[in-house]
Amino acid sequence: MSELLDSPSSIAAFRTALLAWYGANKRSLAWRDSDDPYHVWISEIMLQQTRVDQMDNYFTRFIERFPALVDLAAAQEADVLKVWEGLGYYARARNMHKAAQLIVAEHGGRVPNNYEELIALPGIGEYTAAAVSSIAFDRDHAVLDGNVVRVLCRLLRIEEDPRRTATRTQLISASQRLLQPGRAGDFNQGMMELGARVCTPQKPHCHTCPVGALCRAKAELDDPTSLPLKAPKKKKPHYPVAAGLIWKGDQVLIAQRPRDGMLGGLWEFPGGKREEGESLQECLRREIREELDFEIEVGEVLCSVDHAYSHFSITLYALSARYKGGEPKAIGCADWRWVYPEELDDFAFPRSDRKVIEFVRQRGWQLALF
Repeated sequence: MSELLDSPSSIAAFRTALLAWYGANKRSLAWRDSDDPYHVWISEIMLQQTRVDQMDNYFTRFIERFPALVDLAAAQEADVLKVWEGLGYYARARNMHKAAQLIVAEHGGRVPNNYEELIALPGIGEYTAAAVSSIAFDRDHAVLDGNVVRVLCRLLRIEEDPRRTATRTQLISASQRLLQPGRAGDFNQGMMELGARVCTPQKPHCHTCPVGALCRAKAELDDPTSLPLKAPKKKKPHYPVAAGLIWKGDQVLIAQRPRDGMLGGLWEFPGGKREEGESLQECLRREIREELDFEIEVGEVLCSVDHAYSHFSITLYALSARYKGGEPKAIGCADWRWVYPEELDDFAFPRSDRKVIEFVRQRGWQLALF
């Protein structure tokens, strides 16, 4: 794989260069500048699907609302989801809430300081357990996120798919071999920072890399960006979705998504995917019957919102509608409520629904009445 891993002197040189570079170049970040393990844990959960440059305001808002782990554990799930709103992948927030309650019940309200107890908590996998145990407690566990994978594949010239189990095992072993004992937190953050700011996916800054002299891709390849190997992108399916702003007098109906599914626990304007051959109006009427068992009259499309998820994308069409008859029942949803437009900010919505709210709010709610 590489002579680097077989040479104690080269490993020592790598560690020294990386740690010196990190010490001089690390970014000042609210969660990194804190020595509170709770802050480290929250930041690592947020970073699972969120870029560093997008996270600062979310982290600050979250800590202001739940300043200590016991505050998070004591909160209602709806409050946690509301503060999380906009970060996406809401299972992260639900699992974090459950984990906080377990930490209070089983660990005296303190974040566990070892990998084994951390990985047993909801929402914490191999990467997060290694990151929290090393950054918060300097336990000697190497992390393996996307940035680190990229650094290692180029450094060691690994020309196999890093998603394969055998290759991933190889990468974990290499990362652990390179790790600086006793300084795991700084080392891991240095590796992640190196991948984020120097060994970037495109146009890496090889000429300024602190460990470039040890990198096989730099020395041997015309194009270091050919590593790590990338699988061909699969075409994501796209779905048209109808959602209704259904009015009963001055109130509009919102429905809560089932807690155990995608976007679980969030509120939305009810509706669903359009089936082949259906108009948007027919789709909305059918979905309301199936999910809530009452009748509506449907008007025109108010606006449309394009939104991409990890495995598919949608165009959400928001239609004006009016309650016609029948008592709503929570058949395909967890709950439902009639609310006044000014109350909508009290609930956590998916980003697509929030865009609908902002669109209609800017133009006046009278536009949506039907």
